[in-house]
Amino acid sequence: MKETEVASAPDLKEARKRGRLASLSKRVADVDPSPFLIQWGAGKHYYIETFGCQMNVRDSEIIQGFLDRIGMTSIQDASQADLAIFNTCAIRENAEEHLWGELGHMKAYAQARPGMIVAICGCMMQLEVPFRAVRDRYPFVNLVFGTNNVDALYPLLEDCVKNRHRVLRVESNPGEVVEGLPSTRQEPHRGFVNITYGCDKFCTYCIVPFTRGMQRSRTAEEVIAEVRDLVRHRYKEVTLLGQNVSSYGADLEDNPDFAELLRLVSDTNIPRIRFMTSHPHDFTDEVFDVMAERKNIMPYLHLPIQSGSDRVLKLMNRSYDMAKYDHLVQLVRKKVPDIALTTDIIVGFPGETEEDFQQTLAAVRKYQYDSCFTFIFSPRPGTPAYNMKNNATKEEIQDRFNRLVDLTEAIAAEKAARMVGRVVEVLFLHPSRKDRSMMSGYDPYQHLVHVKGDESLAGQIRKVRILESHVHSFIGELVDE
Repeated sequence: MKETEVASAPDLKEARKRGRLASLSKRVADVDPSPFLIQWGAGKHYYIETFGCQMNVRDSEIIQGFLDRIGMTSIQDASQADLAIFNTCAIRENAEEHLWGELGHMKAYAQARPGMIVAICGCMMQLEVPFRAVRDRYPFVNLVFGTNNVDALYPLLEDCVKNRHRVLRVESNPGEVVEGLPSTRQEPHRGFVNITYGCDKFCTYCIVPFTRGMQRSRTAEEVIAEVRDLVRHRYKEVTLLGQNVSSYGADLEDNPDFAELLRLVSDTNIPRIRFMTSHPHDFTDEVFDVMAERKNIMPYLHLPIQSGSDRVLKLMNRSYDMAKYDHLVQLVRKKVPDIALTTDIIVGFPGETEEDFQQTLAAVRKYQYDSCFTFIFSPRPGTPAYNMKNNATKEEIQDRFNRLVDLTEAIAAEKAARMVGRVVEVLFLHPSRKDRSMMSGYDPYQHLVHVKGDESLAGQIRKVRILESHVHSFIGELVDE
């Protein structure tokens, strides 16, 4: 490759800005590849590795859709790829370390294959420090783009290939929703559908408002059209995605709110509906009404608490207190008694005391979560929490984390044991990765269930009696219908 072309680099100051105009929906007219790219892509292979959340998975499906349209084929061996793409995550430091490790391998692969293109995209590339590290320390990385210009993949790739120079282009603050993008879905029976992009909450520990930009909601018409397309292709389940689905539509005029959107999605008659992630501040009681009245909305709710201490929640800028959170939990369990409730908890946030932590443990005991995703605080440069003083030692934080995990696992085991003997409906997806004689799928509560069976079960929703609990998975048997 020749010289580096940096047409745009990430700018956190720009990423902080929030506009007042409603989101713009735009169908991209230029998603047809040029003859040059079709000729270049024919017979070539690409490799995509995705880090992080379901939003990144959906972005990778779009990237894959672009590449499939120019005749490229997906492979699982990065060393043999003509184009290797790493779709990155910036939520925690360990995800960044994983990328640097992967790039260590890619250097040797790129040297062995002089024509290989190595590309990095996703949330990490929206941040100034990782972007500069890639630019300066990894010259074999030919292409960099961010979360806000995935739709420009064709011109970026063509520029890189045709002009044989590095192309590094990242947009910091988009003001539109791009529709009409190609995609190749990674699963044939379950699909992700974005309903919002970005976030305006600015929790003090979270980098997402900077990496994903301001909240932009898709119109209800576009969302419903995509869900109907899944139904036409015989998908059995859709998960509505957003950094904060609870605030869906707040940035649009004359558009349904999240509760009404759920009704509209339910009306498509897709058998199963899930959604994530929810923010307690924006959650309305009406959402629970819809969950209770619509049987194709699964009785599962992921409601992050982060801390059981009002003082810590304020330091986190979470915009709710424990009274608000408690109201939501009590209400959903009243209206949807069989609900499975999961959460996120951060341990060791700057300023957290042992007393604060005890309040978190008390909340976990009170709410009896089916599962908890627990994390030690990971300071992210550019966020307010990065500069907050933490008086707890690493040893104290690790001890708190261990105690929290012990408690959450004990509760999860107890709740899972109660599932034994129950009959649930399972959507089967694929053979078990550990035992090919077993088929794996998920029940309405997002439990992984394995039964004896073959691949003819894939895509079917069948009744299963739970026989054994392994806390985070179950063994069952098919029930004759």
